[in-house]
Amino acid sequence: MKNKEKNFISAVVYANNSERDIRNFLENINKILAENFLKYEIICVNDASTDGTVDEIKKVSENIAKGDSNTSITIINMSYYQGKELSMNAGVDIAIGDFVYEFDSITMDYNTELIMQVYNKSLEGYDIVNATSNSKRRKTSTIFYKLFNKYSNNQYKIDTETFRIISRRGINRIQSINKTIPYRKAIYANCGLKLTSIQYKTIVTRNKNVVRGGLAHKEKREREKNAIDALILFTDISYKFSIIMTAIMMLLTIAIAIYAIYIFISSTPIEGWTTTMLFLSFGFFGVFAIFAIVIKYLSIIVNLIFKKSKYIIESIDKII
Repeated sequence: MKNKEKNFISAVVYANNSERDIRNFLENINKILAENFLKYEIICVNDASTDGTVDEIKKVSENIAKGDSNTSITIINMSYYQGKELSMNAGVDIAIGDFVYEFDSITMDYNTELIMQVYNKSLEGYDIVNATSNSKRRKTSTIFYKLFNKYSNNQYKIDTETFRIISRRGINRIQSINKTIPYRKAIYANCGLKLTSIQYKTIVTRNKNVVRGGLAHKEKREREKNAIDALILFTDISYKFSIIMTAIMMLLTIAIAIYAIYIFISSTPIEGWTTTMLFLSFGFFGVFAIFAIVIKYLSIIVNLIFKKSKYIIESIDKII
């Protein structure tokens, strides 16, 4: 018999209206984990699905329970749609594994052997190991990651990731940094622990084990919102933009003041015009100077206090 790993493994899987693909994905995940680990658990986070996603998970659980008693499957039902970030936080919070897999997507465009490659890489001393596809990124994603990596102070650069594994030490470190994690990748990249990525070649052949699916409209909106939030919270791009705009407005007020003095010297303006323009110019200059200070303080506060609320769970069902 194959010698199996003794580390307890948790696999957190995000599901939202995934009735068509969730069964195949869970069967693939369970197969590779059962072959390589003595004990493991699968945590499915149901983000308020309106289709038969939960029923499909329960069917898979019944089949797994018949053949393997070394695993457990749990369903976390979110009270309402809360997005991938908060839902995955809920799953990771109840995971008890020595190592935790985070499957943000059930699109399996890779060979299942990659799951073990990521795990084996983590045993080399990396607390966080990402699996990254070599496929071409969308233009919006490319722009976002370029801006983020340029203006953030993260220890590591971030990129599009398919799934990742995190050690228990890594999870403890993350949870000690922030009570609520609005954008996990940014926190992982700046937690001070060793991080690396494994790039894989995307499977393009039509294989029954390859699950594909487009982004739902609400997921696209969530990604756009998360991108904006991440740029504001984890980079200084908004602060630099605000300072630049403030500097421009200051220069304009100075230019107006110089113009008012020039008109006063070179011609005969309406009585009181020069005084009014100078007063307005220096008044606006002072206002924008105050804005610059306020913006700086706000940027500091934003870095310390995140505006995300804690996730809300409706129920937790222990299937097996």
